Amino acid sequence: MFSGSVILFDHAERNNLLPFTFTRTVSDIRIGIMTIREKWEKRLQTKTFSFTQDYLQKKFPIEIADDNLFICGGLIPSENEIKLFSSIKKGDAVSSDGRLIAFRVDASDANKFLGGENLSGLSTKEISLTHRILTQKWQIFKWNDWAIEEDFQFLTSGRKSAMPSTTNTIISPDNFFMEEGARMECTIINASHGKIYLGKNSEVMEGATIRGAFALCDNSEVKMQAKIYGATTIGPHCKVGGEITNSVIFGYSNKAHDGYLGNSVIGEWCNLGADTNTSNLKNDYSDVKQWNYASQSFENTNQQFCGLMMGDHSKCGINSMFNTGTVVGISANVFGDGFPRQIIPSFSWGGVGGFTDYQINKALKVAKLVMQRRNLELTPTDIEILTHIYNLKER
Repeated sequence: MFSGSVILFDHAERNNLLPFTFTRTVSDIRIGIMTIREKWEKRLQTKTFSFTQDYLQKKFPIEIADDNLFICGGLIPSENEIKLFSSIKKGDAVSSDGRLIAFRVDASDANKFLGGENLSGLSTKEISLTHRILTQKWQIFKWNDWAIEEDFQFLTSGRKSAMPSTTNTIISPDNFFMEEGARMECTIINASHGKIYLGKNSEVMEGATIRGAFALCDNSEVKMQAKIYGATTIGPHCKVGGEITNSVIFGYSNKAHDGYLGNSVIGEWCNLGADTNTSNLKNDYSDVKQWNYASQSFENTNQQFCGLMMGDHSKCGINSMFNTGTVVGISANVFGDGFPRQIIPSFSWGGVGGFTDYQINKALKVAKLVMQRRNLELTPTDIEILTHIYNLKER
């Protein structure tokens, strides 16, 4: 356990991860079972802080101590990183391929770094560990198989799974773990292709068929007759149904009805209407191009499979269709028949026939109502963040 402050800093590629980093730090992205922050906190057994954009810093406060360990917020930890960083002394830094990934400094140097000054005098060690730093949106689903495996091994080591009832069929039960309070009846669980994890108070309803790797986080549910392929993560407080393949839903979002979601990432407080379908493969099988907020252009993902990227608080109506590689910003409302364009800016209202501005006061009213249903509050800080995004030119 580190006794000082552990500070996860957003790296230069954070804008490649928009729209997800509009409303959160890089380290609060979910990949595998946990968010990157949760992985660090559980492995280091300490609370972490964040250094991020000015408009987000109020929601993610920072605490400087006499001893501070800064870690790249996009670095997904494994045992290799934990062992390496535990040996860093004050004044030391670690880089990989010329990228600064960690350093340990006193309060004076910490404040210099936070103030935008370059730190001099650090003893920098270049390493070549096999590590993963999240720099692109599509990596969230691409690396999810590996991330579920890492989290599963860490979270379940030395523990015994709760016992599912005999109404279920479980293939490769050694790769299956069920937390206390999780429920399932009359399901088919195939963990021979990857680990399957069911969080506390989660539920898999009758007739659902799941093939690993798969993570169902706390208080989420899989609806009846759902068909889920790995590697898929359903974050906390979600409801999902229909067919899902290799997708990550961060939390507090619903895809509760039939329809297809593949190779996609969905933020928090989203809702996909009944029979929403996403394309994840082009008819000519060529690589998918996707909108990049950093360059303000469509860029080649070099991925043959890439579906929908939807930011927090966005929603779509029944029978919605999304073309391959579509990006939807924050608090957009999409409806109507046909395929809308492949970049839908934040606070957009409409569909194929065109989009108008989704006025901030109306968007905030809906966000408050949606969060109240989960007994949560849209805080004044949340309102400031959403208002800031609404006023951004690049949203």
